[in-house]
Amino acid sequence: MELINCLLLLGEAVIYFTVMAALFRIRARVGIGLFVCVLGVMHFVETYLASVFYVALPFGIISPGSTVLFSGKLMMLLLLYIKEDAALVRQPIYGLLVGNFLVVVLAFILRQHEVAPLGNGRLPDFSFINEMGVLMVWGTTLLFIDAIALILLYERFGRTLSAWPTIRIGGAAACVLTFDHIGFYAALRFLVDAPITVFVGGLIAKISAAVVFSAMMVAYLRWFERPGSERAAPLGDVFQLLTYRERYEALVDEAGRDSLTKLLHRGSFARVGSERFERWRSAGQPLSLLVIDVDHFKQINDRYGHPTGDAVLARLADILTRCASPDDHVFRIGGEEFAILTTTPHDVARLLGEKIRAAVHEFAANSDFSVTVSVGLASASPETTSIEAVFADADRRLYAAKRGGRDRVHSDASLDATESVSTPRRPPMQEAERRVGAA
Repeated sequence: MELINCLLLLGEAVIYFTVMAALFRIRARVGIGLFVCVLGVMHFVETYLASVFYVALPFGIISPGSTVLFSGKLMMLLLLYIKEDAALVRQPIYGLLVGNFLVVVLAFILRQHEVAPLGNGRLPDFSFINEMGVLMVWGTTLLFIDAIALILLYERFGRTLSAWPTIRIGGAAACVLTFDHIGFYAALRFLVDAPITVFVGGLIAKISAAVVFSAMMVAYLRWFERPGSERAAPLGDVFQLLTYRERYEALVDEAGRDSLTKLLHRGSFARVGSERFERWRSAGQPLSLLVIDVDHFKQINDRYGHPTGDAVLARLADILTRCASPDDHVFRIGGEEFAILTTTPHDVARLLGEKIRAAVHEFAANSDFSVTVSVGLASASPETTSIEAVFADADRRLYAAKRGGRDRVHSDASLDATESVSTPRRPPMQEAERRVGAA
């Protein structure tokens, strides 16, 4: 029976998400109100189930109201934030909070009535109403905190996990649901003396729910949701701050990128570089800079045309992005010159330079022309005064690499005395002529 309960819970989660996602999908036709109203109705059901309805699983006792409905509601609020904005997601949260307080106030007034029994002598259970009222208010208060925390964690994880949306969403949801479960179990323990098996089972179930719902959400966003979003007018509270930050960062990110390569441009280097330099100076984190330049790029433009040259630059930008780590910053400084700002020691950064050279060689082997790059490497030292000084050192070493024959990495001899040995290659025009002739 425990296995059947697991399958039933999974089915409930799939049905809940399918219906709510369908209502969200048609919001442009019917408005967001339908989605929000259904969310509110399910809130009462989830609170009722969380107080009285529990089932046994292999790892403990859980409530479908807490595991499926509450977890699903939190994920729906995150979906609303992702596709709309923080100013809109605040509306159902505030609505639930005010509605639950209203229920408690009205329940208190109703207690003052002299109740007339029905024909069967049945009377209202005020003790149950009291428990429900406390759980609804406490649960919605936790929901308010949960929603803000979930949005903040989602944005925070986006800095390093943007390429893995399921892990990003699931990780944020698992953290928040763990916090919520601790808080809600404390209320259950106080009101109904819930056993520890409820805590253990519920915690495992909520983390599992985070995994299931995040997978379904990513599938929905990828295959069913339209691109873009409709932005509501901002309102004045913490959600407004989130909305402004979201829009501002998007505009800054778009304005700070090169249109051809989609890399950060030279103007962004001063800001990002200064931030990283201050972090290095205060925390001692390593800081290295590679300046990369395409060798004989003018010959490629002159022989094959600027569209081909642009394609080479775009491909090189892709190579640099793939070679760099998620914490590195890749820039197009100008023309055929690029830079990578990395928080790695000098010797590790040198290996990155060699990795880039090898990747460019591989690209050239499958092209109709020869492409190589020269790399200048510099790292911040106790004598370094600014990020501009690091750039100047790297730039000098780039031109030393050019003078030394190109297609090589030139670094600080005191930190790495062995220069890279370049593979002899023909100039691009000669290489192209050789290949055409061979064909």
